[in-house]
Amino acid sequence: MKIDLHVHTEESDGVHSVEEIVKLALDNQVDVLALTDHETTQGVGKAQELVSASGSSLKIIPGVEFLTSYKGQEIHLLGYFANIENSLLQSRLKELRDFRTQLAFDMVKLLQQDGFALEWQKVEQEASSEGAVSKAHIMRVLYHMNKGLTGQKILSYFQPGGVAYLPFLKHPYEEAVDLVYSCQGLPVLAHPGLIRKQELVRELLAARTTGLEVYYGYWENRQTLMNHYEKVAKEKELIVTGGSDYHGPFSQVRIGDLPIPEAVVNNLEIYFKTKFI
Repeated sequence: MKIDLHVHTEESDGVHSVEEIVKLALDNQVDVLALTDHETTQGVGKAQELVSASGSSLKIIPGVEFLTSYKGQEIHLLGYFANIENSLLQSRLKELRDFRTQLAFDMVKLLQQDGFALEWQKVEQEASSEGAVSKAHIMRVLYHMNKGLTGQKILSYFQPGGVAYLPFLKHPYEEAVDLVYSCQGLPVLAHPGLIRKQELVRELLAARTTGLEVYYGYWENRQTLMNHYEKVAKEKELIVTGGSDYHGPFSQVRIGDLPIPEAVVNNLEIYFKTKFI
């Protein structure tokens, strides 16, 4: 069984449309796919309709990825849901998209003050009409404007100490976890190996987090980290998830190419059947 529970579309910061993502998943014979766009579930219904029209057995799991803060650090939280048609969830996602767009606007202002001939309108055009504008969209515009700049150099502008670094502090981690639970979802700490201060991982997992993303596409020393987080998840009796974190052709792993045990999906199904009956 091929599983990918962490995929992005152009509804947030991916480069492919929902149609293209579904086609890639079908072409690679993926069995279970979760769309986890940042602060939006806009693409989920469309993906489900496309799969239904295709006659495929591909299962779409509704998901979303939240940018949160904890002790001044940027932390990502995945939420998986049996039903995303929840007014509390959707109203909060809209608020968060607005907050993130304002933060991106402030980042562009900082870059302009530093001498970059960067137009906000061009950055807006990189984002979908419903999605938040984010630093990823700014980075793409900068890359196309300045062919001599490497992706790593551009990324450094948005990291601590960088000219455009502004932390997103509008969504505390614990609040995001509570939101997912309130909307009958499963909160999962995303890609823990990317958290700069590893001592925070156990604190975050103590904050009522039920799941841990163990299988992940972008890590260096991938197998070592996956083995480590498997042990953490087993020790704390957490539900395990995994995915490619696919954003486009530049991603390190194609949709569905990361080996993920079938038990991951089975445990998700058990969770939703027994938790919210």
